[in-house]
Amino acid sequence: MKSKGIVYLVGAGPGDAGLLTVRGAELLGRAGVVVYDALVNKELLRLAPPEAELIDAGKRSSDHAIPQARLNELLVDKARAGQCVVRLKGGDPYVFGRGGEEAEELAAAGIAFEVVPGVTSSIAGPNYAGIPLTHRDFCSSFTVVTGHEDPDKEGLEVDWSQVAQASGTKVILMGVTRVKSISQALIDHGMSASTPVAMICWATTGRQQTVTGTLATIAEVAEKAGFKPPGLTVVGEVVRLRDKLNWFEKRPLFGRRIVVTRTRAQAGPLSRLLLERGADVLEIPTIRILPPTGQYEIADALLELNAYDWLVFTSPNGVAAFFELFFKAFEDLRDIGGVRIAAVGPATADKLRGLHLKVDATPKKFVASNLAAAMAEQGSLENLKVLLLRAEVANRDLPKQLEEMGAIVDDIACYKTVPETDDRNGAVARLLETGADWITFTSSSTVENFNARIELKPLLARYPDIKLASIGPETSKAILTLGLKPDLEAKEHTTDGLVKAIEAAPLR
Repeated sequence: MKSKGIVYLVGAGPGDAGLLTVRGAELLGRAGVVVYDALVNKELLRLAPPEAELIDAGKRSSDHAIPQARLNELLVDKARAGQCVVRLKGGDPYVFGRGGEEAEELAAAGIAFEVVPGVTSSIAGPNYAGIPLTHRDFCSSFTVVTGHEDPDKEGLEVDWSQVAQASGTKVILMGVTRVKSISQALIDHGMSASTPVAMICWATTGRQQTVTGTLATIAEVAEKAGFKPPGLTVVGEVVRLRDKLNWFEKRPLFGRRIVVTRTRAQAGPLSRLLLERGADVLEIPTIRILPPTGQYEIADALLELNAYDWLVFTSPNGVAAFFELFFKAFEDLRDIGGVRIAAVGPATADKLRGLHLKVDATPKKFVASNLAAAMAEQGSLENLKVLLLRAEVANRDLPKQLEEMGAIVDDIACYKTVPETDDRNGAVARLLETGADWITFTSSSTVENFNARIELKPLLARYPDIKLASIGPETSKAILTLGLKPDLEAKEHTTDGLVKAIEAAPLR
């Protein structure tokens, strides 16, 4: 029996991906089709299944990738085909988002639908700019209006005389290009020319920009600042609180665009650290993790696990790949036997501890070349069997050092890395269009694969202010091999250390 389709009108929030609701994330996770607007944070598209169809609906001002009437038909057609459709809309679907019109079309066509509210920019934008819409000392109400009216309608939708006479704060959405005429209309209808005004563009994101003035001056201030849509305008005495309450734009990395080049699975922790410090993060994964080309060697190693004295892991990817294979062969973690375990770096060690496994050796300096010495501190390696589990293509220094200490080493690939070519979140396009402040590299393979995807020398020639950040010596070597030099190398070879180094770096 053919499954019945359904359309979910989901509010994506104002820009900060963290403001998506739990319900919205859940629905994205099981979507068959995602139809999204231009102002939706494309990082949210990663929540959809890899096989989901992604459709760009555009919808910025008068530039619509898909006209509204055709868009309505598309939603109906996809649902009739039995699809679970998520219509991802910026802000809230029913706040100047034409969600009501789309819901009417679905209802008329007999299509099941659900509306998932979203955080609207009318509230979140002022919040992230340090402006409370209500405050006991200033006002107890606010009014939200659109500054971008339907050009096909006769007469104005907004009664500016009524808006001017209303008490409390005024929030004007989508009126950036009309701010001069709107300000004059409010003055003409009785508001003081000295009323404080703030304008916020790209609200709640690392690209956020805020300018302040008065009704008399804000148009000139915005023009001098090169202020462009998307944006909103806040009018009222509460704007005076911005200097005191501006929490978001005071974060240490605010305004800096930083590229994260780790795999999609690993990018999260580094991206989160940067986002928490206010950075505008572009996630451009350079590699994907796949099973090794030949799986016979790892299969044989699994059958002979009890013959090994040490298991050695050099990355979290190796841990994840090995234990995925392990649990296909065994049901019980105890089948790993009495082997000792060595790991390079805290992230790799933490991944192992997450499986409730003790890490017996890890180097103080988080590089593979120091791991052999750390293992030798536990006792002689003479005639001990070591299973080294890592990527298909890897540096030979570590197995050579172990063999020089007398160990019998099986250097087995449990995964391979391949270049990532997908640009679901649009980060590659943004980097090529606007550049960045930093590109972070966390391994030699991220350097090599990034350069294969986006050649670094031409990119740096085009954007000479871009700086390269390396997590450690091995990564720096890979950058130097390209004839380039890292602008910084983290003293502590961890994601925390990398972020601290960027934070401490002087601004150019």
